[in-house]
Amino acid sequence: MSFPQPADVVVHGGTVVNAGGSGPATVVVSGGRIAAVQSPELPLPPHGRAIDATGKLVIPGGVDPHCHIGQRLGEYAQLDDYAGASVAALWGGTTTVVDFAIPEPGQSPIDAVHERRELAAVSRCDTALHGCVTSWDDTTAKQIAAMAEGGVRTIKLFTTYKDVVMAEPDTVLEVLRTLHAQGGIAYVHAEANHVIEDAQDLAAAANRADAGHHALTRPELAEAAAVAEVLATAEHVGAPVYFVHQTTAEAVDLVRAARRRGVRAYTETCPHYLTLDEGTYADDHPERYVCCPPLRAPETVARLHARALTGDVDALGSDHCCYSTAQKVEHSDDVRLMPNGLPGVETRLPVTFTRLVADGGMPVERFVALFATNPARLNGLTGKGVIAPGADADIVVLDPQARRRVAVADLHMQSDYTPYEGRELTGWAQSVLSAGRVVLDADGFHDPGPVGRTLHADPIPDHLLT
Repeated sequence: MSFPQPADVVVHGGTVVNAGGSGPATVVVSGGRIAAVQSPELPLPPHGRAIDATGKLVIPGGVDPHCHIGQRLGEYAQLDDYAGASVAALWGGTTTVVDFAIPEPGQSPIDAVHERRELAAVSRCDTALHGCVTSWDDTTAKQIAAMAEGGVRTIKLFTTYKDVVMAEPDTVLEVLRTLHAQGGIAYVHAEANHVIEDAQDLAAAANRADAGHHALTRPELAEAAAVAEVLATAEHVGAPVYFVHQTTAEAVDLVRAARRRGVRAYTETCPHYLTLDEGTYADDHPERYVCCPPLRAPETVARLHARALTGDVDALGSDHCCYSTAQKVEHSDDVRLMPNGLPGVETRLPVTFTRLVADGGMPVERFVALFATNPARLNGLTGKGVIAPGADADIVVLDPQARRRVAVADLHMQSDYTPYEGRELTGWAQSVLSAGRVVLDADGFHDPGPVGRTLHADPIPDHLLT
């Protein structure tokens, strides 16, 4: 194969891994895209820079389908912005982040999208958005159409947090139906609000609504009940649905059973639900681990892990939320008042690679599907999540044998803690290319400046994953 001009970068000597297969190959990058994936037996084409990936895996840049960046929820503002979060993402081998345009009180969904896109102008990596609908009125259908026309084809729905962002069942139905007609998918935070509120009230009455008892306040049953209800609605209107941060095998099984009936339903889980358990709420800083849904019992974690290994999970999202210990501890005596969520956009790759591949034996091709390929497809992000000619040159080189201990001082998220402090993990990014730019190598991080693009999602096909 001949090239009309020298390539910008060649990545050679490694094993290229896609969701559909793997093998030794040389990746040729020009103009921000992959120009060729050629046999390692061929001579390297003329190039400006070569990256030797001998003995390493060469995988597509990660697509994180679930990030909360610099958002304000109630009295608490997250500590990062697109500049800081995107730098942390690139350090962690994620080259595309998908954030949420959650409307402020009184703000329309479409205005929230416009505001978020303006904020994303400082991003160092590519970004996309989920819209969010909390109630239905006579303007909502037109706003959904306008969002889709503008490249936002996924919309977040919450079945909990009443009087804040919760969507009532009739709103869920209308959004599912209307969004499907626009080639989109609803992303659902599924917990039965009435069960949660009652569990929280009971915990408070027993003086057990503090961070140390967080697991009691949002029971597993609430998740299963909401998943079942939303699946019934999706089946009724013939629409696809994606469930964010599923934490139990029961919830995953409900999705899988619906898929067998022909419902286009998908499961996402997160590194912390595969790795941590409710025992962390007995630690010195239980508030650091407060997230919704909560961390589950060890046996629940084990069963969820088994579902991931057997192929019943479709995507891995970080559910990144950047708060400080001081913010988390302020109201830690009552989890109903404190901010929830864990920092994780930078550690998604090593935590899940260690848990699923290094320790769990998952084929690395399947891991790439969860980490990059499926999130790209389920967000309509053409050209992402694959190493192939014509795709965006988002590439990660990692050493599957190298292990490193997690320390918050070595991370780049704008929080003063990590839930994985002291853990020894493998799967750290050694080199990262984002849109063909080498942003991470043995010399450290090379800030490309605010070059990230705001991606426009294409219509998402009905039969996306098998």
